Amino acid sequence: MEPPSSPAHRGHGHWQRLLLAVSLLTFWNPPTTARLTIESVPPKAAEGKDVLLLVHNLPGRLSGYAWYKGDRVDSSQQIATYVIRRKEITPGPVYSGRETIYPNGSLLFQNVTQKDTGYYTLQVITKILLSEVGTGQLRVYYSVAQPSIQASNTIVTEYKDAVVLTCLTRDAGISIQWFFNNQSLWLTERMKLAQDNSTLTIDSVRREDAGEYQCEVSNLVSSSKSDLLSLAVSSLVEKGGLHPLLRNEDPPCPLF
Repeated sequence: MEPPSSPAHRGHGHWQRLLLAVSLLTFWNPPTTARLTIESVPPKAAEGKDVLLLVHNLPGRLSGYAWYKGDRVDSSQQIATYVIRRKEITPGPVYSGRETIYPNGSLLFQNVTQKDTGYYTLQVITKILLSEVGTGQLRVYYSVAQPSIQASNTIVTEYKDAVVLTCLTRDAGISIQWFFNNQSLWLTERMKLAQDNSTLTIDSVRREDAGEYQCEVSNLVSSSKSDLLSLAVSSLVEKGGLHPLLRNEDPPCPLF
């Protein structure tokens, strides 16, 4: 869909007078079988992406549109107006330069930020000065940053040591998942996760715990994995000793 012509101020006074006349007359379209609605596409957007407030069930014989930030018609919060016949956009007090009104009334936001989160109101003006209003909601979420892993020790001894892996992230309101050798981690009876999944404790380690660990953080619109962390597990035999279960507790036989 091609955007309409660039913002223009020609005819701005006429359109503002038309909006004023509509507000003074306070005429509204009678209820119809299909009510004017506004849909956010996508419903949940990441910062830096484009979002369309898509309009459904427009009435017929339209003259133009006016978009407002907030849940009501407020001239001080007007984003822009659009005159259908001339295909002209006239910026309002809160126009940021990132908004485009299409001929079907839909409003495109480019490069959205979390400050764009909120309600938006569309006022539709017909050629006989009837007005209909619809309100929609825009939700913008931040993209999570890459986390990192911190280990209490990366070289441990089986049957003897415990290790604590911590997923470090500066983001809030996220979910954390752990991976082992590029697969989702299956917890054993020796493993314990913190309530928020931010730390993984293995006590005590076994040789099968050796490998590469990752954590992934995610929110409703994005996810990111940490770099790999390698855990090395040595045996007590290599350390010059044996696990108590493997020791021979019987005294050695005398040579003579």
